[in-house]
Amino acid sequence: MTQPLRSLTIILLLPLTLHAELKPGYDKDEALEMMRVCMGFVDTPMEGMTVSPSTRFRRIHRSPVMGLRNMWELLSDDHGTMVISLRGTTVDKVSWLENGYAAMIPAQGEMRLDSNPVFRYHLADDPRAAVHVGWTVGMAFLQRDILPRIDSLHIAGVRDILIAGHSQGGALCYLLTAHLRQLQRTGRLPADIRFKSYASAAPKPGNTAFAHHYEHHTRGWAFNTVNAMDWVPEVPMSIQTVNDFNMVNPFSEAKKAMKSLPLKQRMVGRFVYNKLDRPTRKAQRKYTRFLGRSAGTFVRRELPGLETPAYVESNLYVRTGTIITLLPDSSYLERFPQQRDKPFVNHMLDPYVHLLERWRPTE
Repeated sequence: MTQPLRSLTIILLLPLTLHAELKPGYDKDEALEMMRVCMGFVDTPMEGMTVSPSTRFRRIHRSPVMGLRNMWELLSDDHGTMVISLRGTTVDKVSWLENGYAAMIPAQGEMRLDSNPVFRYHLADDPRAAVHVGWTVGMAFLQRDILPRIDSLHIAGVRDILIAGHSQGGALCYLLTAHLRQLQRTGRLPADIRFKSYASAAPKPGNTAFAHHYEHHTRGWAFNTVNAMDWVPEVPMSIQTVNDFNMVNPFSEAKKAMKSLPLKQRMVGRFVYNKLDRPTRKAQRKYTRFLGRSAGTFVRRELPGLETPAYVESNLYVRTGTIITLLPDSSYLERFPQQRDKPFVNHMLDPYVHLLERWRPTE
């Protein structure tokens, strides 16, 4: 279907009167509805995935599978609010490979996905900012299909767009939000579109410099709802080296400072410093080798045309954005018993909805 026909199709699906307007701030009802929207991807419910789907939003578009088994849906409430819903990890091993492709790349640069023109991205201004390579590849494929739809929605009069994703979908939610907001700043997307993002159970998308940029530019408009007993928001594993600090710090110049010490103190100081510094650097190099170069070999079997930027020598993944923490209590533990042979007992949508329905913002 050509772009004009796609635009016309979406316009005809929308009501004549649009009156919704998103507001900043975490809205419990909105967050719950986004979790229910995410259930739309669950064609065969399994344990922990039996939440009732959204009754407010109806699907008007489901994308084909793309990239590393990524998919998205467009939904409407028929009153002017649209939802971009991003699918999380599936049972497909390639979908899991996207998570495991966990080296860091610069948060601004370009990559080639296939024979189409290169994808240029700018997810943070700080040149030290870095993000997860696998999820950035996933977002790159998705945004290529999403942007024409946003253009059509704006022509139709839509100004309110929610972005939602659970688990891997939440990680993609972070990166897509950063991408779309940058396109607004450059004028590629209209400034009058209100994007509001609700990730849930999302893992860590990038390093501290990326987090600073994201948090500054999404204040009041982007959230990650986290079950305190869920392990997924704790990954990828993080390693901090001396090189990960801000430029002005007392650690990077420690060896130079030791030169003024007496010989014996200088020798002891250098010995201790090296014992502390070298293991983190060595671990970081191993993570980059296995989660970057080795995992990348398998990724390129699926995406033979993929060319990514060089990996960043860092593995400092951090919690990002405004986190809404849900603390389980005794009633939660009774309903969701903790068993080591059920690693996703705290991660599925059921426990999240259970906790959020009982959550009070003043607690």
